[in-house]
Amino acid sequence: MELNSKKSESIWILDFGSQFTQLIARRVRELGVFSRVVPYSVKPEEIDWDTARGLIFSGGPASAAAPGAPACDPSLFERAIPKLGICYGLQLYGKHRGGRLAQSHQREYGRARFSRVKDHPLLAGIPDSFDVWMSHGDTLVDLPPGMTILGKTNTVEAAAVADPDRQFWGVQFHPEVNHTEHGREILKHFLYDICHCRGGWNAGMFAEEAIAGVREQVGEKQVVLGISGGVDSAVLSVLLQHAIGPRSHPVFVDTGLLRNDEASQVVDALRGVGVHITVVNAAERFLSALDGVVDPEQKRKIIGRVFIDIFEAEAKRIGKIEFLAQGTLYPDWIESVSVAGPSSVIKSHHNVGGLPERMHLKLVEPLRWLFKDEVRAVGKHLGLPEHILGRHPFPGPGLAVRILGAVTRPDLELLRRADTIYLEELHKSGWYDKIWQAFSVLLPIQSVGVMGDERTYERVVALRAVTSTDGMTADWAEIPHELLGQISNRIINEVPGINRVVYDISSKPPATIEWE
Repeated sequence: MELNSKKSESIWILDFGSQFTQLIARRVRELGVFSRVVPYSVKPEEIDWDTARGLIFSGGPASAAAPGAPACDPSLFERAIPKLGICYGLQLYGKHRGGRLAQSHQREYGRARFSRVKDHPLLAGIPDSFDVWMSHGDTLVDLPPGMTILGKTNTVEAAAVADPDRQFWGVQFHPEVNHTEHGREILKHFLYDICHCRGGWNAGMFAEEAIAGVREQVGEKQVVLGISGGVDSAVLSVLLQHAIGPRSHPVFVDTGLLRNDEASQVVDALRGVGVHITVVNAAERFLSALDGVVDPEQKRKIIGRVFIDIFEAEAKRIGKIEFLAQGTLYPDWIESVSVAGPSSVIKSHHNVGGLPERMHLKLVEPLRWLFKDEVRAVGKHLGLPEHILGRHPFPGPGLAVRILGAVTRPDLELLRRADTIYLEELHKSGWYDKIWQAFSVLLPIQSVGVMGDERTYERVVALRAVTSTDGMTADWAEIPHELLGQISNRIINEVPGINRVVYDISSKPPATIEWE
């Protein structure tokens, strides 16, 4: 594979804790420009100014007028580079420049009508009036010197502004959400007419740069790679082959927490595309470490620690290995650690929040800026077959976080059998490929039932199926009732110990996809 020696241009997004920040990143990439999300506390020297074409300051839940409000390094506002402030980002810039903020007379959450006040390239080709999506309590009421109003709503005079001498533009609404009409065009104008981006970013370009980045980071050293059985580590294994060849040492750990026949399926599939895997059977080790553990965060941290111990032992066995490669994705970081300012930890992923504080191997994580669908696109570019790329996401902790409560061998067997039936029926019906992720959850309760003339008091299984594009948000899949009935009948009839099946109709948010 020939490498592109010139790195992609990028837009850097400073996150102040907005629920929409990831959506900004997605929209920028959809428009052909690579985006990087960083916490608002990022230091100026941490930004790659050679490739940065613009900065976006996100919204956020705080009040920019409040004492101690989250604030970025003020020098970033003065940087000679195009800048876009969205909601909180606009307010913070206005405050920095000496403008005055005030609590809105009428807090705006939801749809509002935007009206153009002045023509500007940011609004080129867009109607004079259109619907926008607001989410704010403060408003910039007195503008700093040099700033002009481009548009307003019924309650906000400065709904869109420009400070061209300082290369700053701002909108009080959220152009990244679908509810804002022409929001995509506004972002496109910022990227191409103001930042003068060339565009053209795609999965192939990312793959080439990721390969070059791995070579630069690793040099002539050896790398051990954890293969989980999911799409992410499979794509990473092929990427590392392109980057460093035999100096990559993929290790598949059979944790005893996998689905039915999953270990053999994964190993056979990857060996079929030329990835040479070492298999470590560590079921006893994981199950012993998890014995009696109920708290889901503890499960994840224990599993993360045991994984690292195994990889470090393998590194010593192989010899002279200094790096551990992981298929960590951007949503893993968002949900695991507070990488985005005031955002809270949702759950610790075994390869992020579950890592021990002291680890002897350095991390290689070339996919950490990507979403799941983008990883699949990279895998397709690298030649991975569809039967690998089309696999539903499977968590690193495996069935341990799909058994609510303590993990035992009998419960693992119950869950495997139920889950196998569920996935078999989805495949047979053609629904598997319509769904982002589907799985069974064994609940820590028993329910009364009747089979034949006898009373039963057995376990309950919940079925989960969601549609999504990146896993950050998801809707429950509307599987036909007839198919759900068939799945339920098979599980109850074929899996002794289960007498009730329920279907989860929660969306994300407010629920998460996994139950733990």
